[in-house]
Amino acid sequence: MVRTPHTPEFKKKVALEALREDKTLAQIASAHGVHPVQVCKWKKVLLDGAASLFANVKQMRHPNTWDQEAHERKIGQMTIEMDYLKKKLGQSA
Repeated sequence: MVRTPHTPEFKKKVALEALREDKTLAQIASAHGVHPVQVCKWKKVLLDGAASLFANVKQMRHPNTWDQEAHERKIGQMTIEMDYLKKKLGQSA
């Protein structure tokens, strides 16, 4: 038996069809040429992954959220580096 690589789009289509429960897993598997166990696995992956879609809903609405603490740390680091360079350049001039 040769393994056929399936595209993510195909897997999604089959898994969604299995979620609808209009047909049995055997019917879905037969129609798409895959094993019923594989349909079950894809359905489980879809269900398990769905939770992560809703985990960061707030971040998805505001993808450019400002991390003020990170920016303040970076500004502080750059200020220290700039002061150091000013001193070094002042001494060599």
